[in-house]
Amino acid sequence: MEFDMADKIEQSKQSPFEIFRYSQKAAPGVLSGNILRLLLMVLVIFAVMSIARPSAFLTPLNFRSMAFQASEIGLLAIAIAIAMLSGGIDLSIVSTANLAGILAAMTLGAMVTADATGGQVTSGIVVALGVALLVGLVAGLFNGFLIAYLGIPPILATLGTGLIYRGLGTGLTGGSTVFGIRQTQFIGNGVVLGIPFPLIILLVIAAILALVLRRTRFGVQLYLIGSNPTAARFSGINNRRVLLISYVIAGVLASIAGIVILGRTNAANVDFGAPYVLLSILIAVLGDVDPYGGSGTILGVLIALVGVQFLSTGVNMLLFRSSGANFFKEFTWGALLLVVLVVNYYSRHRQARIRTVTTVEQVVEASPEESQQAL
Repeated sequence: MEFDMADKIEQSKQSPFEIFRYSQKAAPGVLSGNILRLLLMVLVIFAVMSIARPSAFLTPLNFRSMAFQASEIGLLAIAIAIAMLSGGIDLSIVSTANLAGILAAMTLGAMVTADATGGQVTSGIVVALGVALLVGLVAGLFNGFLIAYLGIPPILATLGTGLIYRGLGTGLTGGSTVFGIRQTQFIGNGVVLGIPFPLIILLVIAAILALVLRRTRFGVQLYLIGSNPTAARFSGINNRRVLLISYVIAGVLASIAGIVILGRTNAANVDFGAPYVLLSILIAVLGDVDPYGGSGTILGVLIALVGVQFLSTGVNMLLFRSSGANFFKEFTWGALLLVVLVVNYYSRHRQARIRTVTTVEQVVEASPEESQQAL
C-alpha cells in the first residue's frame, strides 16, 4: 500500500492537488457533511442561549465582547490544528504566548520611557513586536527539532518545552505581572470600521493559512505526512523539514496570540490563559481536525470556535451568580471534548466499513483480471 501511494504521488508530481485528493482520508462529501453538522451545532447553541438569556446574549455589546475573546483563542486553536495535521500536538502554545507577551512588555518598558517621543514609541513597539515573534519562531524551531530530528513524541516534547518556557517567564518576572504601554492596546482592543482589530488579525491569518494548506506543496505534504508518514517519505518528501516548519508556524501563531493578549490586557504573566490549551484542543477536534493527523480544515476550526464561544458565554450568563460557574464551564469543555472524540471514532469506523463494502462489491462485479489487479 505504501509503495502504491508513492507510485501515485510520483505520477502526480506536476499536480499537487491530485496528491492532496489522493492523500485525504475523508471520502468526497464527508468534509462538507461535517461542516454542516458543525453549523447545525452552532445554530442550536445560539438558539438555546438566545432563548435562555435574550436580554443579555442578543446584544451588540455581547457580540463585540465575544469577538475580542474569541480572537486570541482562535489563534491558539489554529496553532494546535497545524500541529495536529502532521499527526502531532503542541502543548506549549500558552507558555509560548505568555513568554512572548512578557518579553514584548519588558522590551516596551526598557525602550519607551515616560518622556519618549512619538518616534521612540513607534520604534519601541516595532522592536517589541519583533521580539515577540522571534520568541515564537525560536520556540517553534526548538519544538520541531526535538520532534522531527530527535524523534521525541510530540506530546512529551511540547509538554517539556512548555514547562521550560513557563520557567523562563517566571524567572524573568519573578512570577509577577509585567505591564505594557497604552499605545499597544489598539492591537487587543481596537476597532476598524466597527470590526474588532483582533478579529481582523485572526481572519487574515486564517485565510492565509487556509490557502497555504490547500494551494501549496507544503500544505499537501503536511496532510500526507499526517495521513501516512511512511508513504510520504517514500514519495521523496522531506518529513523532517515539513514537521519543523509546521511547529514553527504553531510557535509564531502562539506568539501572535501573546501579542493580542498583551494588547487586550496591557499586561503579561506566566499564568494567563491557563485553560486555553484544553480549549484550543477542543476547538480543533470539534472543528474536525483528526487528532491522528491527515485531515481537517481551517474553516472547520473557525466554525467550532464560534460554537464554543457561544457556549462559554452562554454558560457564564446562565451561572453568573454561581460560585461554581468556572468549574462548570471547564466541566462542559471536557465533557464536550470526550463526546466529540467518541462520535468521531464511530463515524470514521462507519465510513471505513462503507468504503470496505464498496471495494468488495466492485471486486465481485469486476472481471477476474480486474479483480486480481484490485487485490
